[in-house]
Amino acid sequence: MNKIFDKTKSLIFLQQKSIFSSALIISLMIVLSSFIGFLRYRVLSNYYPKEELDLFFAAFRIPDLIFEILITGAFSSAFIPIFIKYKNSFEQLSINISSIFNLIILILFLIIGIILLFLKPLITAITPGYNLTQIETVSYFSKILLIGQLPFLILGNFLTSLSQSQKKFLLPALAPIIYNLTIILSTIIFYPTFKLSAPFIGVCFGAFLFLLTQLPIVSSSLFDYRFIIKKTSGLIEFIRMIIPRTLTVVVAQIEATVGLSLTTLLGAGAYTAFYLAQRLQLLPVSIFGIAIGQASLPYLSELVNENKIDDLKKVITSTILNLFFILFPIASFLIFARTPLIRLFFGGQRFDWQATVTTAYTLSYFAFSIPLHSLYYFLTRCFYALIDSRTPFFISLFSIIFNLVLSLIMIIFFKLPVWSLAIAFSISISINVFILYFFLSKKINGFSPKELVTEVFKITVVTVISSIISYFASKLLDGLIFDTSRTINLFFLIFITAAIHFMLYLFLSWWFNIKEMFLITKLILKAKEYRKKILEVYTQYE
Repeated sequence: MNKIFDKTKSLIFLQQKSIFSSALIISLMIVLSSFIGFLRYRVLSNYYPKEELDLFFAAFRIPDLIFEILITGAFSSAFIPIFIKYKNSFEQLSINISSIFNLIILILFLIIGIILLFLKPLITAITPGYNLTQIETVSYFSKILLIGQLPFLILGNFLTSLSQSQKKFLLPALAPIIYNLTIILSTIIFYPTFKLSAPFIGVCFGAFLFLLTQLPIVSSSLFDYRFIIKKTSGLIEFIRMIIPRTLTVVVAQIEATVGLSLTTLLGAGAYTAFYLAQRLQLLPVSIFGIAIGQASLPYLSELVNENKIDDLKKVITSTILNLFFILFPIASFLIFARTPLIRLFFGGQRFDWQATVTTAYTLSYFAFSIPLHSLYYFLTRCFYALIDSRTPFFISLFSIIFNLVLSLIMIIFFKLPVWSLAIAFSISISINVFILYFFLSKKINGFSPKELVTEVFKITVVTVISSIISYFASKLLDGLIFDTSRTINLFFLIFITAAIHFMLYLFLSWWFNIKEMFLITKLILKAKEYRKKILEVYTQYE
């Protein structure tokens, strides 16, 4: 048993050798975590009406803002390049990483303390459409999240960044799964007694387990933690990197907060429709865009440190095409199958038809941005690897301001429904990515555009053809063969439509000789490799 335990431990702490294998691990775990996350939304929509779900999701806005500033603004962007730079010196790494960690924790508790003093006025300001009772409810639950959830998530994500710096991705990917399962169980068990408080109990306990799950990472870390904040070259470089990145996140969170404010003016259920549609749009973005972005940063940083610019260009071009090849058909599927998907994911007993239709329309407009939104995370990591966080900041600042102005015009002046916010987001993120690509090209002395344009054109043509055929096949199946008033039939409709869509897409890709088709073969081979490693755990010591 000890030998099996040791072998299992070696699998958990297995160091990945390539961007593809790292992204595969992260993607597989995000798929599982996202499935459980959407099961959580399904459970919530089964217990709570859209009016209460509005309050539930709104309570996360302030805690999420702090979380994104400290994690997305610091650990996820600047931590890994610093870690890699000093990893060959135990003493320097220990001093630098300890100082960075202690500084972030100090800032966390200072922010929480200040926010708690002004929480109710802040909630009142960002929810202009809510009455006094609703504001009191959101403020109460936000306070619980700030104290009971946020510190555990920050500490847990520090361990996540530490593990990813060493190209170890499996254990950190398990933590969100446990977090979501805890929320689901808490909702089901405690709803009869605690009503809307039930999922918040799960959120706080789940955050604690999120941290606890990743504590074994400490035993494999390459540095010695010290209770110091020392002015070192690494800490100064870290601060210089995070200032523009943090400002980018702050502006993005202001954008998200304005989105909440505008939806409170559109009536009950508007924020729930916006929030759930955005979560479903973020599913493929997380599985592919964020996963590849997280996995690529250590490798990109190494290429930059070794001055292998030609290899860097090849990696960037290849990754862009691979992302587009995977995400174009997924985006189109979410557009034409939007209503069945919303019914399947969120169609609980308390989620009415009006909420379903509104969420479906919002999803379809969000879905247009999926390929470019996913590419955004990879391109920003390219700049971070080049130790440049200023350029992404100024570009993001421009696109976010554009999004805010466009959103205000659509909601305030044209009185459009909540789906108009999704249109504004898709336009702004597309502009952001095009500008990022332009400046990245200038920074590394250009790409070869011919290959990129040719392949993207072929992928687009194949996506359009397969989408049209699949859409009409879905309409034929719906009603004539499947009675979609039942969930099981709805599932089979979506499954068969998706099978037709993606199989046709692959066939046409082969017919048009799209070279990214080889990615599928590589994926299968890599999956077999991991299956072999896992089987060794159980066969070697029989």
